[in-house]
Amino acid sequence: MVFISFSAIGALIALTIALVIPSLPSLESLTEYRPKLPLRVYSSDGFLMAEFGEERRAFIKINNVPKKMKNAILAIEDRRFYQHKGVDAVGVGRAIVKNLAGASHEGASTITMQVARNFFLSSDRTLRRKISEIFLSYKIEKNLNKDQILELYINQIYLGQRAYGFGAASLVYYGKPLDKLTLAECALLAGLPKAPSNYNPFTNSKRAIQRQHEVLKNMLRYGFIDQKAFDDAMKQTLHFKESKQSRDLVADHASEMVRQVLYDQYKDDIYTSGIKVYTTIKKANQEAANEAVLRGILDYDRRHEYRGPEKTIDLEGIKFEDQKIILSRRSMA
Repeated sequence: MVFISFSAIGALIALTIALVIPSLPSLESLTEYRPKLPLRVYSSDGFLMAEFGEERRAFIKINNVPKKMKNAILAIEDRRFYQHKGVDAVGVGRAIVKNLAGASHEGASTITMQVARNFFLSSDRTLRRKISEIFLSYKIEKNLNKDQILELYINQIYLGQRAYGFGAASLVYYGKPLDKLTLAECALLAGLPKAPSNYNPFTNSKRAIQRQHEVLKNMLRYGFIDQKAFDDAMKQTLHFKESKQSRDLVADHASEMVRQVLYDQYKDDIYTSGIKVYTTIKKANQEAANEAVLRGILDYDRRHEYRGPEKTIDLEGIKFEDQKIILSRRSMA
C-alpha cells in the first residue's frame, strides 16, 4: 500500500512536470525589462515638485548599487546566490530539516526563484506553481547572468509604502538616494522583502529594528562584514523621514498643469514611462510666492476675524513659522 502511494505521488509529480515545462513563459519581460516609472515634475534647479503614478520607483543599475546594500540583501535572502544554479539544494535541505524539527518555519526561495515568482507566477501554494517556479528559475539562470538577475530583484521587489525596488525605498524611508545610505540603513531595507507591512519603520519601528539586527547578525556570521562594522551599525540610531511626502517643493497648481498637458497627448502612458519634466520655476521664487500667499491669507483672516470651525486656534502672538505649520496641518486634514 505504501509502495502504491509513493508510486502515485511520483506519477503525479512526473505528470505535473510534463505539463509545466512546455508551458513555461518567455523571458522577454526580463530581457526587455522596463520598470513602470512614474511621471516626475521638477523645478528648473532640480527640486522634485510632484510625482504621478501608482508605483514609486527609481531604477538603479547593478553597478550603481552600493556593495553594502548587495551584501545585506544576500546575507538575509540568499547567501549562496553566486554558487547555486537557481535552486539552492543546500538551502532546501536545511529548510526541510528545520521545519520537520519544528524549530522554525524556514523558506528556501532563492533570489532567482523570487524573480520568477514576482514576474510570472501567482502566490498560490500549489504543487504545479512550485514546480513551475523551480523550472522557470533554471531557465532564468541559463539566459541571464547573476548580476542581471540581482538587478531585476533589486528594482522589482515590493518594499512597502508603494515603493518597488531599493532605489525607491531609500527615497521613501530616508529621503536620500541609495548611495548615501550607511550600513545600518541598508540593513533595514534588506529586511523588508519578507514582510513589508510588518517591518515598515513608519508603522512598526520596533519590528523593523529587530529585523535590521537579524540582517546585521547574518552579515557578520557569513563574513560580509567584520566585528567593528557590526558594532558600529548596531549602535547607529536610524532617522527616518519626518513626512511620508516625497516632494521637495510645493507647487501643486503648476505640477497639475504639467500633468494635464502631458496627459492630453500621451494618456495613461505618462504614469509608467518615467518621464521627467523640468519647469522654468525656481525653488526660491516659488517658496517666496507660497509665503506671500500664506501671509495674505493670514492678514485677511485677521482683518475679518474669521476662524471657521476652529475658533480655539489663536494665531495672535504665534510666530510666522508656527502659523505655516498649523495651516499645513489643516490643509492635510
